[in-house]
Amino acid sequence: FRCGFLGLLHLEIIQERLSREFDLDLITTAPSVIYQLHLKNGSVEKVHNPTDWPEQVMLDKIEEPWIRATILVPDDYLGAVLSLCQERRGEQLDLTYVGSRAMAVYRLPLNEVVFDFYDRLKSVTRGYASFDYQLEEYLEGDLVKLSILANSEPVDALSMIVHRTQSEQRGRAICKRLKDLIPRQLFKIPLQAAIGGKVIARETISAMRKDVTAKCYGGDVSRKRKLLEKQKEGKKRMRQFGSVEIPQSAFIEALRIGED
Repeated sequence: FRCGFLGLLHLEIIQERLSREFDLDLITTAPSVIYQLHLKNGSVEKVHNPTDWPEQVMLDKIEEPWIRATILVPDDYLGAVLSLCQERRGEQLDLTYVGSRAMAVYRLPLNEVVFDFYDRLKSVTRGYASFDYQLEEYLEGDLVKLSILANSEPVDALSMIVHRTQSEQRGRAICKRLKDLIPRQLFKIPLQAAIGGKVIARETISAMRKDVTAKCYGGDVSRKRKLLEKQKEGKKRMRQFGSVEIPQSAFIEALRIGED
């Protein structure tokens, strides 16, 4: 069963209740919308899950849903709201004032809204903004699939579809956030953000180090060197076969990249 939420607060509350009351093992994924993919063989596919995304060479063009958003906000916070909409690839259609309140009408890609737009909007306006939208049309966009890899293994739950111009910034932010969230192991864990086979961002979680030379008092230095080389070989083997356990809390926190 798959469901979506209005924001991260709703997500956390529902997840917490399902875990406590029904002892369910839940998977949190990055939110997504339905895209229309025009393939080079002439067929059209509707895809909402990034794991079903075909190879880039098979795609002719990609269309994403756009919305008409109406935001009512006290004019004290108008500047922050306009900046947020511009940051999310928005196009301003109208701006009117009613007393001390402003009404901004924007065209926005739904992909940018479902991620954390509502949370950011409430944050920059201290909860005073109201937000309403309606689906308008599908428009062509330069979109790519951003994959997150932990120890060279793809983490499907964190894969997402982003605009090419924002892919590097989003990839760096998620890798940086995951570096603080994933517990350290006995071996180094490379975290990478990739588009197809091209890595666009990388962070490394350093390994926990056991002091294998603690019992060596004096003696020849080659003894210590031998123990350290043995440890190095062991860590190399461990990195090859070891799996990385990502805690569930890390998935929700990784989606909060807009708050940095």
